[in-house]
Amino acid sequence: MPDHIDYHNWKPKHNPWLVALTVTLATFMEVLDTSIANVALPHMAGSLGASQEEATWVLTSYLVSSAVVLPISGWLATRYGRKRFYMTCVVMFTVCSFLCGIAQSLPMLIIARILQGAGGGGLAPSEQAILADTFPVSKRGQAFAVYGMAVVVAPAIGPTLGGWITDNFNWHWIFFINIPIGILSIFLSNRMVEDPPYLQEQRNKVGKVDTMGLGLITIGVGFLEFVLDKGQEKDWFGDTKITTFFILAVVTLVAFVIWEWNHPDPIVDLKLLKNRNFGTAIFLQFILGMVLFGSTVLIPQFLQVLMGYTAERAGMALSPAGFLMMATMPIAGLIVSKGKMDARLLVSIGYAITAIGLYNLTHLDLQTDFTTIVLWRMFQVSGLAFIFIPISTLNYVGVPFNKNNQISSFSNFARNLGGSVGTAMLTTFLQRTQQVHQSTLGANLVPGSMRYSEFIDNTKQSLMRLGQSSDQASQTAVGHAYQMLLQQASMLSYMNAFWLLSVIIACLIPLPFIMRKPAAMRKPPEEAMGH
Repeated sequence: MPDHIDYHNWKPKHNPWLVALTVTLATFMEVLDTSIANVALPHMAGSLGASQEEATWVLTSYLVSSAVVLPISGWLATRYGRKRFYMTCVVMFTVCSFLCGIAQSLPMLIIARILQGAGGGGLAPSEQAILADTFPVSKRGQAFAVYGMAVVVAPAIGPTLGGWITDNFNWHWIFFINIPIGILSIFLSNRMVEDPPYLQEQRNKVGKVDTMGLGLITIGVGFLEFVLDKGQEKDWFGDTKITTFFILAVVTLVAFVIWEWNHPDPIVDLKLLKNRNFGTAIFLQFILGMVLFGSTVLIPQFLQVLMGYTAERAGMALSPAGFLMMATMPIAGLIVSKGKMDARLLVSIGYAITAIGLYNLTHLDLQTDFTTIVLWRMFQVSGLAFIFIPISTLNYVGVPFNKNNQISSFSNFARNLGGSVGTAMLTTFLQRTQQVHQSTLGANLVPGSMRYSEFIDNTKQSLMRLGQSSDQASQTAVGHAYQMLLQQASMLSYMNAFWLLSVIIACLIPLPFIMRKPAAMRKPPEEAMGH
């Protein structure tokens, strides 16, 4: 890099906080769309004449597409210019939202969702890299807090808003609402966002497109995401297609790692993982994704399947926790930016709170009231801001500033992959443990059992008083006993899942201290960069 340009002291032309709000707008739009689409899935299936299983491709196609773009977005931003790449992603997401909204058939909707996912997958890494370059090291914590607020508020209001839109209008509007937000984001991004000088210089040095690396990661990540999303549904390795795709994913990803490690201009700079702080932070991002996505799937399922909540009411039970995180994000950002507390200690405290909160959820039962569920969920997420902000900031400590694009795409990919792995593992764990509990509880439901006979007799008598015949009442009583068995088995499996998550998180409490003390975070940028 030439000496006459002062890369380290570069400042954006516009107020950094206006830049932060501009890029956060697109994040909010993308995350909101994802959480709304989940709620509207049954409505889409009904109006397009598709089965529930076919309709899940509306979600799967988006996840696979965005998962493929995430790890390569850092390279694409460097190769074509970050502002240009970012604005292309916003335009693509907005246009494809319109195409999703006007879709009249399932194939058309899935194609539009694949293209929308490609745009959405490039947004988050570009936004985080823009924030890292726009703000000095001492203010990054607060900047990531603004970004983090959008990430947690959108899924908090998404289910409730999605339920309201689909009930009062139709599912097409969950995509149309992105269009005005997208247009505003494109206008503001064009005015506010700019590429720092080092990126413009770097762009001229990027070599030819690494087509082999690009092909390997596209195939590998696409197959892996498909396996994780469809594995439980297809009985994992009992299904030939899942087994084949898993083998292909492993082979292509191993080949990708070997190829990229030895490539002079890699699409994904894997050698960054040799940095102890960054390697550890990536692992912590992966686990954060597992817990964040996993618990967000578990709790609504529990409320809807076992407690009979509607999707909208289940969303209302989760929303206050999202607003609590919105309130704690700026606090965590301020603590990190001021350097009053070791960021590693903050992450450990966050993990401890999360572990206790998840263990507390093992006490959920079918009699738990709405208010208690809201409060327990709020307690469970109260530590996440103290994990998300420090890790997002620690990602950049000790890594060359000209690698910011790679760092942000790497960390977002790790978190999203963790979410996919966590969701797949928990879904499988629930199914398998439920079967075990059914067998155990079923062993007690035998005609000779005194308590079982007493339950059947009492239920039968109550039904006969309501006008049922003796035979009819006996059959209904046995059916009722079986339904209660299934319900109890399911509840026990949810309790086991919450317990397992709490143990995994508890094991991570000491892990942040593997990282070097991030003293650079309290120094001015030029010192941190080695000037």
